[in-house]
Amino acid sequence: MSKKILVSGMQPSGALHIGNYFGALKQWIDLQDKYECRFFVANLHAMTTTSDPKKLSEYTRNLVLDYLGAGLDPEKVTIFLQSDIPHVAELAWIFECLVTVPYLSRAHAFKDAEVKKKDVNVGTFNYPILMAADILVHDANLVPVGSDQKQHVEISGDVADKFNNAYGETFVRPEPLIIEGVGTIIGTDGQKMSKSYGNTIPLFATDAEIEKAVMGIVTDSGTDIPKNVYELHKLFRAESELKDLYAEKKGKYKDLKEELIKDIKAVINPMREKRAEWEKKGDEVDKIIREGGEKMRKVVHEKMINVRNKVGLIHHD
Repeated sequence: MSKKILVSGMQPSGALHIGNYFGALKQWIDLQDKYECRFFVANLHAMTTTSDPKKLSEYTRNLVLDYLGAGLDPEKVTIFLQSDIPHVAELAWIFECLVTVPYLSRAHAFKDAEVKKKDVNVGTFNYPILMAADILVHDANLVPVGSDQKQHVEISGDVADKFNNAYGETFVRPEPLIIEGVGTIIGTDGQKMSKSYGNTIPLFATDAEIEKAVMGIVTDSGTDIPKNVYELHKLFRAESELKDLYAEKKGKYKDLKEELIKDIKAVINPMREKRAEWEKKGDEVDKIIREGGEKMRKVVHEKMINVRNKVGLIHHD
C-alpha cells in the first residue's frame, strides 16, 4: 500500500528560530517515516516581501541547510525549490482565472497585510492561490499546519472543488494535518516569536547567542515563576520535570534561566554541528536540490498535461 503524500514548505526569509522549529520543522522530522514527504523552499512566495536578489538566493540556500541540519533526511524525503517547479506558477494562473476577488479578499493573510500596509502587492493578494497550486499539483493528501493556518488548506480544498466542478474530477482535496499541542511560541519579550519583533532565539545559535537571548528574557517581578521563562522551557523539557525544578528554585530567576540555557544547548548544539557538516558538503547539497527538482518536475508534468487538456490549452511535449 502506497503512503499518503504530505507536502509543506517554508519561506526563505532569514535565519530560522526555535519558533519555526517547534511550530513546524520538528513535526516534519517526526512525520518523515510515516508519509511520502515532499518539502520545498517557498522562494517564489518570499518574493512578496524580499526584493533583493542576493538575499533571496542566500536565504534559499541557507534554508536547505537548515532543513538538513535540523534532521530532514534526503534519503527519506524529497527536498526541492519551489522555483524549480515552474508548473506551480502556470497552475496558479489557471486557478486565478476561476477564483473570484471577493473570495480571496477574505483570506486572513491579505487582511492582515492590508491593515499593516496600504499598498499591498498583487503577489500578497494571490498568495493563497500559489499555495493551492503548490499543494494540489502534487495531489497531496495531507498538509501539516498549526490551527491558525488551517484556512490556507481550506482555500486549497475550495480551489480543488471549483476546478473539479468546472472541468471534471482532477485534484485531490487535501486535508490539514493539525499539529496538536503547539500553540503560539512566545519570544523573549512575551510576544509571539517573530524576526520582525527581534525577540527570537535562533535555531542554530552559538552558545553565546543562546546565553544572551535567555538572560534577556523579560520577566514579571514579584512572581515565584517567571512566566516567559517557563513557557519557553516547556518546549525543551517535560512539564512533569519542570514543576519540581521550578518549585525547588522558586523566585530564583537567574538559576532558572541557566537551567533553560542548558536545555536549549542540549537540543541546538547537535543540530548546529550537523548543519556545519552539511555546509562543508556543497556538492552534495547541490545534488540534493538538483535531484529533488528533477524528481518533482517529472511527477507533476503528467498532472499538468491532464490539466492543460481539460482547460483547452494545446500541449506540445
